[in-house]
Amino acid sequence: MPTARPARSAFLPVLGLTLAAALAGCATTAPPEAPASAAVAEAEAPLAVRWARRSAEHDALFLQTYRAAAEHLRAAADTVAGDWGVILDADETILDNSLYQQERAAAGLDYTPESWNAWVRREAAPALLGAVAFTDEVRALGGRVVVVTNRDEAVCPETRANLAAVGVVAAAVLCRTDEGDKTARFEAVERGGADGLPALRVVMWIGDNIQDFPGLGQDARLAGGAGLGAVGGRYWVLPNPMYGSWTGNAE
Repeated sequence: MPTARPARSAFLPVLGLTLAAALAGCATTAPPEAPASAAVAEAEAPLAVRWARRSAEHDALFLQTYRAAAEHLRAAADTVAGDWGVILDADETILDNSLYQQERAAAGLDYTPESWNAWVRREAAPALLGAVAFTDEVRALGGRVVVVTNRDEAVCPETRANLAAVGVVAAAVLCRTDEGDKTARFEAVERGGADGLPALRVVMWIGDNIQDFPGLGQDARLAGGAGLGAVGGRYWVLPNPMYGSWTGNAE
């Protein structure tokens, strides 16, 4: 999830706003926070959400990325001495939260921290294609799986439970305790002591937000690729058209 969690209103395209206006015009009371499942199933979600939930391309990109990352990891694992690990983001990297996005759009509602935490407490997010197999591969090669997420510490127990339920065996899950910047948590993993871990050599990061990678931000796009040399090696980026730090970029 993005640093400082920008409002998720940015990830609802014009279609979502039009739906909200239509609902407001024909209803005398505010739409419910949790629409009935039948209504959700029938609702026409914003294009970004529909792509994430319905497209073959979405699944293909996840499989392609995780398969390539695993192949790269297998080639590198024999050269790594000592304790090592891979850091992954949780949302839209391991866990698929597109149903939350669809439910909010169907009700004409934007993201709120309260609704998001309520969703997390449902522990209903399925695994994204390729994620569980990749984390199994990390462990089979002798590495540790570490999840660094900007989910609030208050819902970290539910996050751990959701990850375990989909089959991800994580050595540590580090949630946000103060700010969205993940740098301090990355450094804690490498230094040792994070959630009881020894010092780990982090050989790979995987995420859907450029801020899931040490030292990178949206300004990397202005460097013509010069700042993205680690992508496809130490850094592996997954697609997320629904939300992210990119929504704050100027044209």
